[in-house]
Amino acid sequence: MIYCLTGKIVKKNLDSVVVSCGGVGYLAQVPASVAGALPGVGRDTTLYTVMNVTENDVSLYGFATEQQQACFEMLTAVSGVGPKVGLAILSVMDPDRVALAISAGDHKAFKAASGVGPKLAQRIVLELKDKVGKGLVEGVNLETVSTAAAQNNAAASQAIAALVSLGYGQSDAALMVAKIDPTLPVEEIIKLALRSMAGRR
Repeated sequence: MIYCLTGKIVKKNLDSVVVSCGGVGYLAQVPASVAGALPGVGRDTTLYTVMNVTENDVSLYGFATEQQQACFEMLTAVSGVGPKVGLAILSVMDPDRVALAISAGDHKAFKAASGVGPKLAQRIVLELKDKVGKGLVEGVNLETVSTAAAQNNAAASQAIAALVSLGYGQSDAALMVAKIDPTLPVEEIIKLALRSMAGRR
């Protein structure tokens, strides 16, 4: 098992990176989000990796952080989620977002990833809910997740419902509302959440 590679980037594409370590160039497939986060060609970097060995192939998958690495391993443990789908999910969602979507039961969030249909999205949430609940995704900030998921404040709950009715995902709405003072009036919470979401787009 190759846990990480530290060396010089000799080639970088949207979906792969070649890192030279001790005179050997290692090709790792990466999520699109990782390619953008890594330094340019000729620069030193550390790439956290997962090695996948099959009958006909040995592949390396690379990540900018240990959180992404752990999240990828967790996702690919789900039946039907292969490395390509795992990379696709991490191309559109960071580990915190993955954990929040699972915790909130928001399977629709995963449909944004290429190759994830409704049934697979539901399976991901179903199979990983307990793992995320127990904090098994090392490094993922589950404090925000649990705050958002266990939000019992009436104003916050109404604000989340209003944002969902406006077309926002359940987990996006819960995450934004969890960061706002729950003692504010519902209208103010919605206004601040909308402003925050507009800034993210």
